[in-house]
Amino acid sequence: MKNVLFTSLVGFALFTAGSSVFANESAAAGDPAAGKTKSQVCAGCHGGDGNSANPDWPKLAGQHPKYLVKQLMAFKSGDRKDPTMSAQAANLSEQDMKDLAAYFSSQKVKAGSADEASVALGEAVYRGGNSATGVAACIGCHGPRGTGNPAAKFPSLSGQHAKYTEKQLKAFQVSGRANDAGKMMRNTAVHMTEAEIKAVAQYISGLH
Repeated sequence: MKNVLFTSLVGFALFTAGSSVFANESAAAGDPAAGKTKSQVCAGCHGGDGNSANPDWPKLAGQHPKYLVKQLMAFKSGDRKDPTMSAQAANLSEQDMKDLAAYFSSQKVKAGSADEASVALGEAVYRGGNSATGVAACIGCHGPRGTGNPAAKFPSLSGQHAKYTEKQLKAFQVSGRANDAGKMMRNTAVHMTEAEIKAVAQYISGLH
């Protein structure tokens, strides 16, 4: 009886704690409607609904809001560098970032397509890595369908432009991009061959 009572009390405590966290996160969340209005300046590169037409620029639709806020903050602080994005983020307030993130995360990403010749290698590396060279499997952080892990701020990759993904992997490879937690992406990308990078980028593009 004591064990049942203890278990019930613990369960109630965890439930109420979880409810409190959820309430706090909801209160701190951005406003999608306000974000849509503010996103007009973003539309030129990323598309009105976050699905960019140019493969040089990432799709933002369906991306986890916390990850989007993290990246905007990094562009603003200089922890992540890009001439265009650094300039755009410079004048954004934290609330602006949350509103934009809320809007783009509420949109549906449009599925991409993969180069069939690259799928086999891309899938092998994405799902199993390359133990011989120290390449970690992408699936561990980004999931079997590339949907990422919002709690850990690991981004959704599903349907992302292959050209953009390849560019980011190469930036991590030479530490040109260094805002990854614990150097996880840098430690993985540095061991990848050019063929593996291209193949993984193509495979990710076709995930949905």
